[in-house]
Amino acid sequence: MAKTKDWNVAAERLPELLRRMPKAELHIHIEGSLEPELIFAMAARNRVAIPYSSVEELRSAYAFSNLQSFLDIYYAGASVLQTEADFRDMAWAYLERAAADNVVHAEIFFDPQTHTVRGVDMGIVINGLHRACTEARDALGVDASLILCFLRHLSEQEAFETLEAAMPYLGKFIGVGLDSSELGHPPEKFAKVFARCRELGLHLVAHAGEEGPPAYVWAALDVLKVERIDHGVQSTKDTALMKRLAQDRIPLTVCPLSNLKLCVFPQLAQHNLRELLDAGLVATVNSDDPAYFGGYMNENFLQTFAATGLGAQHAWQLARNSFDASFIDAAQKRRYADLLDATFAAFE
Repeated sequence: MAKTKDWNVAAERLPELLRRMPKAELHIHIEGSLEPELIFAMAARNRVAIPYSSVEELRSAYAFSNLQSFLDIYYAGASVLQTEADFRDMAWAYLERAAADNVVHAEIFFDPQTHTVRGVDMGIVINGLHRACTEARDALGVDASLILCFLRHLSEQEAFETLEAAMPYLGKFIGVGLDSSELGHPPEKFAKVFARCRELGLHLVAHAGEEGPPAYVWAALDVLKVERIDHGVQSTKDTALMKRLAQDRIPLTVCPLSNLKLCVFPQLAQHNLRELLDAGLVATVNSDDPAYFGGYMNENFLQTFAATGLGAQHAWQLARNSFDASFIDAAQKRRYADLLDATFAAFE
């Protein structure tokens, strides 16, 4: 774990510090950043019918009881995405919000199968998203990369077909992940396609231990051989797993407001983020699907810290973890770490 001095920041200044500190976001589904206003604008632009009469009606439908009830509306919202400009505009809207939250680096998940099944070409998806990432470096000061995710409720054969379709665009994404419905779809279902992606030199991550058991985290580590676990909050139920995660410094991309919205924890005050940090895990804070779950990065920090009583030292550790857990090079990590320290020093 990265060490620094004990940061002395007055409690009343903590919210502003959380807003101002530089941070990386490592668990953001770009389709989950699609706000109702943009959904309606794209539906009109592309003449796509959606089963809601207004922005307000759509937003009021965001009442989820579990992961599957969220996914049903998530896929309906994504149906408005048709052109390269749509994908660029969606990513750009997120990157503007990220910049406002002082996110300096983002590793963005995208779900090509959600679009290719509707007849949208893989190149339209990747080129549009990549264009926004490229433009954001100069215009917004946000460095962003893409991670292609396989939908785990579909077959491994379909994942292989998706990978094959993405091969012409290998230079435009840095890794692969595994998302969608977790229960009933263990990581080992995708062992062969992940092995192929590893041969291709791609970074490997996977959702595990959100609603699924600790066994799914073990399988993601030992079968898929991932470098990061997305979510992973169920790991606290397995002492041996917690020791493994701490010893091997396997990052967890935790999403507190998502966990609350999907009833993983009944109240935010009961979230186990402090337990993960106290155990020495490389835990990070992220927004997951912020348009649906009620908060981008700063809202996740502000609400979680207010509910759990976490302090400045935890804030520094979480931000530092986000850079350490990222797939940027060592020189970039040092630059961001120095920027983080300078920001904290200004608040003392």
